[in-house]
Amino acid sequence: MTREYPTWRDRFPDAATCVRCLEERDVMRLDRLLWCDECRFLARNRAAWWGWIVGLAFGACVAGYIWLILRPTDLVISGWVATVVASVWIGSKVGREIVYGAMRFRNARAVEAVPPVLPPVDGD
Repeated sequence: MTREYPTWRDRFPDAATCVRCLEERDVMRLDRLLWCDECRFLARNRAAWWGWIVGLAFGACVAGYIWLILRPTDLVISGWVATVVASVWIGSKVGREIVYGAMRFRNARAVEAVPPVLPPVDGD
């Protein structure tokens, strides 16, 4: 039985090569950009680290704005600290998604690839 509307997977054989690690994978384990599950996980992990850096930078900017422009009093200092902590957390989430989207948009080929170890060549 065939479907009336074919999907992109119907155009590929049962196995295809991941463009990031160059490993041959089952087509069902690849997404539409031909990234395997492991490469997506590694990219998400790398984007999370960059997201925390972006979040900390955003939190520092918010803390500077609060300290220099708003000049808070000591009356509700915990509210200001909570504001900075929330801005770091939200900034990290936004930064992670932006970095991951940039990785996917750039779609650099063979970034996670490990070259095969070749046996030593004897001299002639």
